[in-house]
Amino acid sequence: MPVIRQLPSDLINQIAAGEVIERPSSVVKELVENSLDAGATRIEVDIEQGGARLIRVRDDGGGIAPDELALAVASHATSKIGSFDDLEHVASMGFRGEALASVASVARFALTSRLRDADSAFRLEVDGGRMQPVRPAQHPVGTSVEVRDLFFNVPARRKFLRAERTEFAHIDDLLKSLSLARRTVEFRLSHNGRPLRLFKSCQDHATALLRVAEVLGEGFPAQSLRIEHAAAGMQLSGWVGLPTASRAQADGQYFYVNGRLVRDRVVAHAVRQAYADVLFHGRHPAFVLYLELDPAGVDVNVHPAKHEVRFREQRLVHDFLFRSLHEALAQTRAGQAGFAAPPEPVTAPAYAYPGIGSARPAPFAQSRLSLGLRDEPLADYATLLGERPAAADGAPVAMPDADESQAPPLGFAIAQLKSIYILAENAHGLVLVDMHAAHERITYEKLKAGRACSSLRSQMLLVPLALSVSAKEAAAAEEHAEALADWGLELSRSGPSTVVVRRIPALLEGADVNQLATDVLAELAQHGSSRRLQELENELLSTMACHGSVRAGRRLTHPEMNALLREMEATERSGQCNHGRPTWVQLSLGELDRLFLRGR
Repeated sequence: MPVIRQLPSDLINQIAAGEVIERPSSVVKELVENSLDAGATRIEVDIEQGGARLIRVRDDGGGIAPDELALAVASHATSKIGSFDDLEHVASMGFRGEALASVASVARFALTSRLRDADSAFRLEVDGGRMQPVRPAQHPVGTSVEVRDLFFNVPARRKFLRAERTEFAHIDDLLKSLSLARRTVEFRLSHNGRPLRLFKSCQDHATALLRVAEVLGEGFPAQSLRIEHAAAGMQLSGWVGLPTASRAQADGQYFYVNGRLVRDRVVAHAVRQAYADVLFHGRHPAFVLYLELDPAGVDVNVHPAKHEVRFREQRLVHDFLFRSLHEALAQTRAGQAGFAAPPEPVTAPAYAYPGIGSARPAPFAQSRLSLGLRDEPLADYATLLGERPAAADGAPVAMPDADESQAPPLGFAIAQLKSIYILAENAHGLVLVDMHAAHERITYEKLKAGRACSSLRSQMLLVPLALSVSAKEAAAAEEHAEALADWGLELSRSGPSTVVVRRIPALLEGADVNQLATDVLAELAQHGSSRRLQELENELLSTMACHGSVRAGRRLTHPEMNALLREMEATERSGQCNHGRPTWVQLSLGELDRLFLRGR
């Protein structure tokens, strides 16, 4: 065996560079985060050849003292932490003191900085780890870092760089995410001398939303919900996209913990569960969310590039995120604008008719709209709202038009198209409703509400089923036995890595007991909680709702169509069916005018 010896500093820095510096965007990330920690309000990023030739980051931050420039590029030298207690409460973007040393070891590096009260700036150059003397230079207040010829002395790493366009795309995406993290900072990005991005400083909610729209697209604000929720010492804010505005890829997801963009399995699982009941299969939600909590409650020192964090109260964070998002999505109703406040329970307003005042037309009997799973009519909304009575031949009786300013969100039905879609007129224009999808959601929510109000029955297995699981999963079964029993699943630990299933929920009769128990225990072991039983029950209720809802091809009367519209306005998550498909579409008068080239 070779003798143990101390590695040279340049080799140590190159090893660290292999962990931290994956590509040019990794360099940009480290440099921009340093600028943010320095209190910069304006950051300029200049790129040449996708970052392979030049990366220059200039800021107007506090600057670095001349006698500290050499320390800035030394390994494990930093001004951000000084004790173990500081490491437990990290509030800065960087804290390890490895980034500049790692970058300087694999590139031609120059650092120029000037303090706010200094007469001149000073410059330090490092060529592949060889440091030059510090000398005076011209520079405004702040700091500039130049990184030229990245990986010039590590040919093997340079070969792994992608095409110029690809590398710059990674830098562009990175700067978008950083601009969302610090909305009060101005960011500028140029490539090969051409200005390409300008994110102006945001001082209020409206301008912050404009920056979000620049990153996620102009249509995102109108298709999103504003989140503001605080509990258990945590605060969640930001925007979540509506299920109908989902994406094919998970490329529109930005989650920040104390201002730091992170990727975390606990967060991903909580978000996925919150959208489970409303998102189309294979689609991904878009969101920009900010979680603020005590720095002592999150460990950021778990990944060399600081992409991941570890929560000390993992289950608490998971449940907080899930409940916050789940409740926000539950408040969405058909006809509701993206930023509208959650509506009050739908009541019957007194619609004014010209020449009639506040009087309503004479009521009439509401037709039944069979649900299949229940034998009761929909609420008699037509009677309450003064619906137009039907003549003997089935045609609606002509009546004075209602005041559009007081019309309900989805308006009033005017026709049925191909026995599939309901056409309605509201204050904004034309509303199209998929009657089966809408009725399916209404029925599903009522089935879930009925299920929540009734006691859960369980069924004893004829022969108890013994399962071999991991020791961690067996411990989870023992720890959460009482909670599982409340859901009708009786599990008992019979050995270090064995559990026995004795009862299952009666509603899940015929399910794969082995797979069910395995899935539940896996989630309990990893996240401390599981919604697998509830998800399976919801899947069954969803199937029942689908088969019990009004089918395409059924002719509905005007009272039935209007009753369906009113129930949509009163039902949670009615903007999409159980499978994530939209239930309604609004076509404004402006959009209709453009279709017919009116006003041109």
